[in-house]
Amino acid sequence: MPPASKKIVILAGPGESTDILFHYLDQEFGVHRIIVETPVSQRQLLKRRAEKLGWPVVAGQILFKLLVAGPLGRRSQARQAAIRAQHGLQARPLPADRLSAVPSVNSPECIALLQELQPDVVVVNGTRIIAKKVLTSLKCPFLNTHAGITPLYRGVHGGYWALANNDPAHCGVSVHLVDAGIDTGGILYQALIQPTPDDNFTTYPLLQLAAGLPLLAQAVRDALAGTLRLQPAPAGESRLWSHPTLSEYQAARRRNGTK
Repeated sequence: MPPASKKIVILAGPGESTDILFHYLDQEFGVHRIIVETPVSQRQLLKRRAEKLGWPVVAGQILFKLLVAGPLGRRSQARQAAIRAQHGLQARPLPADRLSAVPSVNSPECIALLQELQPDVVVVNGTRIIAKKVLTSLKCPFLNTHAGITPLYRGVHGGYWALANNDPAHCGVSVHLVDAGIDTGGILYQALIQPTPDDNFTTYPLLQLAAGLPLLAQAVRDALAGTLRLQPAPAGESRLWSHPTLSEYQAARRRNGTK
């Protein structure tokens, strides 16, 4: 446990990974406060994605979610439960007495709350891209666990995309400093995962979370001790990945069996 004067604050979006992360860090250190933002509406999210990728791509992503990811998730509930049990991942609800809600991580309310709390380290999970005005509102480091090996697999579903690209040597998880970019902050720790034949698109993130939490805990210890050290980035092209379309998933499944 850190000294009583040290404050760990989690800045997150709602969801199972946030619940798991909170309970893991709370058991390890004692979390002072968790700040949860209201997520962007699905309609607004799809509109923004279409502005970047085009509606044909977004339509393919929606079909993938409906026809592949949804059914895979339902069929994989036993495997997901086994991963949680194996790694002691607890997805209990967040404690109300330490929970604060804000409309956005970039809102004035969030900045005011962070400045009031004056944490020694902020752990980020599943939020919007955090604006520079938030990152510079405090002097402490912001840490994030990313489900992919950065900078090669930035964005979403980094484990899946590594496997789909016949690149298992970069199927893993990264703990990094948060900057104003998308998964572009300095690398602190990285680890690979070893999916089994029972794993698929819906279980890779849980394996990555299980592998990343011990690394995140070490990064928090480093931050509290003032000993954070950046690691060299793996060689390769930095690329931002999005959700797979139905045709992309089917092509990878035919090509190398990636589920």
